[in-house]
Amino acid sequence: MMKANAFLKTFFLALTIPLLHGVCAPIAYAEQTLDLTQAAAVISSDATPRERKAVAMLVDEVEKRTTIRLEVRGDWPQTNQPVIAIGRITQMQSIAPSVAKQRGLDSKTIGAEGYILTVDKGENSSSPVVIVAGVDERGVLFGCGRLLRKMGMWEGKIALPANLDIQTAPKYPLRGHQLGYRPKTNSYDAWTVELWEQYIRDLAVFGTNAIELIPPRSDDADLSPHFPLPKIDMMIEMSRIADEYGLDVWIWYPAMDHDYSNPDTVKSALEEWGAVFEKLPRIDVVMVPGGDPGHTQPKHMMALLEKQTQVLHRTHPEAEMWMSPQSFTQEWLDEFLEYMRTEQPDWLGGIVFGPQNRIGLPELRAAIPEKYPIRRYPDITHSVRCQYDVPDWDVAYAMTEHREVINPRPVNYANIFRLWADQAIGFLAYSEGCNDDVNKIVWSLLGWDPDIDVVNGLREYSRYFIGADYEDDFAQGLLALERNWQGPLLTNGSVYTTLQSFQSMEQSASPKVLLNWRFQQALYRAYYDALTCRRLLYETELEQEAMEVLRQAHELGAVNVVERAEAILERAITERVAIEWRSRVFELAEALYQSIRMQLSVPRYKAISVGRGANLDLIDNPLNNRNWLKIQFDEIRKMSSDDERYVAIDRIVNWTNPGPGGFYDDLGNLTQQPHLLRGLGSEKDPEFRASSRVGFRESPDWRLSWCCFAESRYDAPLQMRYEGLDANARYKIRVIYSGDQRDMQIRLMADDGIEVHPYMDKDRLPKPMEFKIPTEATADGELLLSWNQTPGTGGSGRGCQVAEVWLIKITE
Repeated sequence: MMKANAFLKTFFLALTIPLLHGVCAPIAYAEQTLDLTQAAAVISSDATPRERKAVAMLVDEVEKRTTIRLEVRGDWPQTNQPVIAIGRITQMQSIAPSVAKQRGLDSKTIGAEGYILTVDKGENSSSPVVIVAGVDERGVLFGCGRLLRKMGMWEGKIALPANLDIQTAPKYPLRGHQLGYRPKTNSYDAWTVELWEQYIRDLAVFGTNAIELIPPRSDDADLSPHFPLPKIDMMIEMSRIADEYGLDVWIWYPAMDHDYSNPDTVKSALEEWGAVFEKLPRIDVVMVPGGDPGHTQPKHMMALLEKQTQVLHRTHPEAEMWMSPQSFTQEWLDEFLEYMRTEQPDWLGGIVFGPQNRIGLPELRAAIPEKYPIRRYPDITHSVRCQYDVPDWDVAYAMTEHREVINPRPVNYANIFRLWADQAIGFLAYSEGCNDDVNKIVWSLLGWDPDIDVVNGLREYSRYFIGADYEDDFAQGLLALERNWQGPLLTNGSVYTTLQSFQSMEQSASPKVLLNWRFQQALYRAYYDALTCRRLLYETELEQEAMEVLRQAHELGAVNVVERAEAILERAITERVAIEWRSRVFELAEALYQSIRMQLSVPRYKAISVGRGANLDLIDNPLNNRNWLKIQFDEIRKMSSDDERYVAIDRIVNWTNPGPGGFYDDLGNLTQQPHLLRGLGSEKDPEFRASSRVGFRESPDWRLSWCCFAESRYDAPLQMRYEGLDANARYKIRVIYSGDQRDMQIRLMADDGIEVHPYMDKDRLPKPMEFKIPTEATADGELLLSWNQTPGTGGSGRGCQVAEVWLIKITE
C-alpha cells in the first residue's frame, strides 16, 4: 500500500506538467480522450469535511449520469487503475518546498479559490492520473466542479480530454444568487431540502460561492400551499447546506416596519431580526434594501442598521452589514450620499447596487468612499418592468409569456456583465425561481472569467446538465431562444427554425433526458414562442379581414358589418391554429410541475399570480384588438341611428390616420415609431437611463397600442423629432398617455423651453388628448417634442410613458 507521503509526492510531481491558462476548447470526445470508467478518487487522509463534501459531489454526480460509482480511497491503488487525485496544493508545499518554489505553486500565484486541473499522461505513474489541486477548500470544490463540466458522461462510460490542462482562479471574489424560499417565487417555495441541496450543488459546480436567503417576514404571504417546511426551518437548512459546501450565506433583509424613528419599532425589529440570526448556523452578510420593499429615510435607516449590526455580532461576530440605496428619491439619495461622505461608518461593510437605483453603477462608485466595496444585485429573472428589460420585446410576448417566463439571455447578460464588471467586487443576482437558470450559470462563469466565450460556457452547461451528446445542439438552441425575442415577431421566421431544432432533439431524446427539467424548460419556451408567432400571424390577418368588412359599412349596413367583423375575430377561438403546439405546451407545463415544481398556472398548480410565472394562463390572450373591438361593437349596437354608427365605425377603421400632411407613431410598435429618438440603445445603456425603451402594461380591454408604449426613466426626457414640416402651417398633437404608473404627472415641451402642456395627471384609462403646438416651434420646419415626468421621484423611475402620437396639420 502506498503511504500518505508517497501519495502526496506522486500527487505533486504530476503538478509539474506545463500548464495552460484559461478555458479549454469544447471537448472532441472521439479523439484523444482518457477512459475514466474504472477510475478511483484518491484523497488525502487529512482532507477537511468540506473537501470530502466536494469529493462526494463529484462521485454522486458521476453516478447520476453514468450509473458508475467511483471508488474513494485514501491510498494509491496498486493496479493500473486510473486515478483522480484530489486535494490542496498547500499539502504539497510542506513536503516538497523546493519543487513548489520552482513551480510557484502557492496561493499567491494562483489566487484564492483557484485550482489546477490537469492530466499526468503516465510519465510519473503506470496509469493516467487526473489532478484536482485546490488552493484552498473552495479551490478543491470548484476544481471538482470543473472536472465534472469537462467530463463526457454516458451510461456506463466516463471520458476526459487527454490534453486537459487548466490553472485558474476567479477574477471576482463574489459570485452568488438569491434563493428565496417564499410564496412569491415560481418554483422555490415547493422545493424540499434535497432539491435545495441539489440546486446549490449545481451552482457550485459552475463557480458560485455565495447564496442569499430571505427571512420569514418580507413583502410576501406568510404561507404557501407548496411549503414542505416552515420558512424559518428551511432557512436554517439552506444556511447549513451552504456551510457544508463552504459557500457564503447572505440574507436579503428588508426593513418592513412603518416608522423606524419610533424607539418601540426599533426595539421590536432588533428582537425580531436577532431571533432569526441566532437560529442560522452560518451568516456572512446581511444586506438591507433601502426600498422595494420598505421605505425608510436614510438617517433612520442607518441608525437602525448600526443597532442591527450589534445584534448580528452577538451570534455571528464576523458577519457584515451591507445596504442598498435603491428606491430612494433624489432628496433621500442626496441625504444618503452626504452621510456616507461625512460619517463613513466603520460598522458598514459595503454597498449594494441593485434595481431601482436613481444613479448608475459608475456614478455610485464615484460617490461612495473607496473603503466600501460595492456588490452588484442584477435582476436576471424578469423580462419587463425590471432593471434590464428584454430589448425591443414584442408586445405579443409581453401579453402571453409575461414577466417571469423561462428566459435564457446569455449574450445579452454577458454584455451587461462586462459593461460595469470592474465597478464592483462581484454580484449576488436577484432571482424569483428556476426560470432564470441559464442566466445564473452565465453570470457565475463570467464572475470567474469575464473573458470566456459564452458559447463555450453554454456548451459546458449543455454537456453537464443535458448530456455529452447535446453539447453543441442544446447550446445553440439556447442561443436561438434568445434570438426568438429580438425584433418584431411578425417578421422573425427563425422562431419556427428554433422549434424544429428542439423537436429534433426531443424526438431522439432518451426517457432520462425527457424527464430532465432543464430540457423541459427549453422545450416549453420553444413551443410557446412558436405558438405565439403562429397565433400572431393568424390573428393579425383576422383583424385585417374584419377591418375590410367594416370599411363596407355604407354598402352593407352598419349593424351588419359589425356582426360580420365580430364573427371573423371570433375565429381566433372557434378555429384555433397550431393546436398540437398548444397541447404540447400544456403537457410540458405539467411535466415541469412534476420535475421541478414550476407553477406555470394559478388554477392548475396554485401559482401565487399570473405575473409570477404563471404564463400558461395567458396562452390564449388575444394578440390583436379583438377585446377592444368587441367593446366598440357593443357601443355601436346601442346607438340610436346609423349616422352615429357610421361615425363610430369610421373612427375605428381610420384610427391611425393623421390626415393630410400629418404623421402617426405607435411608440410601442417597433415598426411604427419613425420619429422616436432611441438614445444610446440597449447595448451601451441596458438600464435605459439615457435611452427610450418599449414598456408594457397588460389590460384585456385596451387596444394593443395602449398596452405597449415608449418610456424614459427617472428625469431623462422621452423625445420625438420631426423634420420636413410645413413652416407656414399650424399643427396640433393628439397623444395617448398609457403605462403602468398612472399616478405619475407628465409634461410636454416643444423645442427649447416652449411648453405645450404643463405637468398634468394621467387619466386612469388611456384616451386621446389634443394640444396645439405653438407656431414658433414649427416655423423652421422641424419640431422636437420632449416629455418629462415629475423630477426627483424614487422607485423604478417609470412614469414618462407615451403610447400613440398623431401630429396633425390644422387645415381649417
